[in-house]
Amino acid sequence: MSQTAPVARPPSVDRLLAHESALAMTETYGRSAVTDAIRAVLAAIRAGETALASPDALLARSAHRLADENRPSLRPVLNLTGTVLHTNLGRAPLPPEAAQAVAAVMTGASNLEFDLARGERGERDDHVEALICRLTGAEAAIVVNNNAAAVLLVLNALAMRKEVIVSRGELVEIGGSFRVPDVMVRAGCRLREVGTTNRTHLRDFEDAIGPRTGLVMKVHASNYAIQGFTAEAGEANLHRLCGEHGVPFAVDLGSGNLIDFAAYGLPPEPTVRAALGNADLVTFSGDKLLGAVQCGVIAGRRDLIARVRKSPLKRALRVDKMTYAALEAVLRLYLHPERLQERLPTLRLLTRKRDDIAAQAERLLPAVTQRIGSIAQVTVEPCTSQIGSGALPVETLPSACLAFRPPATVGRRGEGAWLKRLAAALRALPVPVIGRVTEGALRLDLRTLENETVFLATLDRFDGGITAW
Repeated sequence: MSQTAPVARPPSVDRLLAHESALAMTETYGRSAVTDAIRAVLAAIRAGETALASPDALLARSAHRLADENRPSLRPVLNLTGTVLHTNLGRAPLPPEAAQAVAAVMTGASNLEFDLARGERGERDDHVEALICRLTGAEAAIVVNNNAAAVLLVLNALAMRKEVIVSRGELVEIGGSFRVPDVMVRAGCRLREVGTTNRTHLRDFEDAIGPRTGLVMKVHASNYAIQGFTAEAGEANLHRLCGEHGVPFAVDLGSGNLIDFAAYGLPPEPTVRAALGNADLVTFSGDKLLGAVQCGVIAGRRDLIARVRKSPLKRALRVDKMTYAALEAVLRLYLHPERLQERLPTLRLLTRKRDDIAAQAERLLPAVTQRIGSIAQVTVEPCTSQIGSGALPVETLPSACLAFRPPATVGRRGEGAWLKRLAAALRALPVPVIGRVTEGALRLDLRTLENETVFLATLDRFDGGITAW
């Protein structure tokens, strides 16, 4: 009987395991996994969920099941959404130097908490603290697992069971429903709001400072903007006021910019060094404008950092050797500012010129049309990118995109469903392609596309079955 001919009843597991293709699968996945997959396929047949088929077809289903089960959950995608630092897509892409540094320490022992010179236990922050201080002007620094953790640790270490004064207009909520008032409660602090949503003056802080004050904090408006009839107390004046009363002044900067963005033709954003000129402590992220790995940094006065470092929460929020390796590698790139734009992916992507992106789009248009043009109208159009991750929320960057629109046969009423199905088909590719649907088209913003070869090779796997839509 042919192996491809349908059978009257499902073959046994043992018979299928003896098949040549099953033996090949066993080499890849192991006998136990192949056995489980075959049993699952046969169970689906017995339950009437799938039709009875030949042994070859049954083993093909088993192979497909095994491939799905063994596909990594976390994998690379092509971020063509137009948001450079996309929180859901991993934020800052790391430079090769960071990847190499991580690879060097991840598979074996390292001197994470060992002082090689003295031959005794060391402090893990030593691997990056001097670099952070050199680049920001801080006296000392600590690294934790993200900026939310940095804020939590500062509040808990310096103001537990005390009041923390914050302007009402800065009680923000960021992604994941992280709210400043909530984190203060978790840190064991009492929030003291001052001013109004749109206007807060220095006198509001002065009136609020008292014996129960543990900290005054300013939260940088990184993911929103208040415009119109507004007022805020300047950081220099707040720092002076806090100094007069012996109260620490902390700034939650959020994005963690280390350079003058205006010098690169980008919208200006406060730097950590500038913030530390008018604050005792500054907290910021590592994987936003800094362009490194996910982490949070606390930088500032040595005596305050020492208090924070002693907090029991510090151990709970610490980072691993791979984070330190990647962060150190990125920070070292900042020591060569003349090559930073070339070597740091975040800065390189943010500073791409619109004309260069448009030329890339025109160059790719024929190849993309050849692959997808049979089911879509593909055009090159101008668009705008955004920095993302709460940085400069009202600023955009001129860019260019490939726009995909449904053929005329789809009709206006079917446009929305067609665009959703196209977006889903692109996400299902071996390297998922993530764009954005807006104004009747699916747009692939090319600002963040540097590897055209991978992009086109991925589109080669675009299933022609989509032409049936």
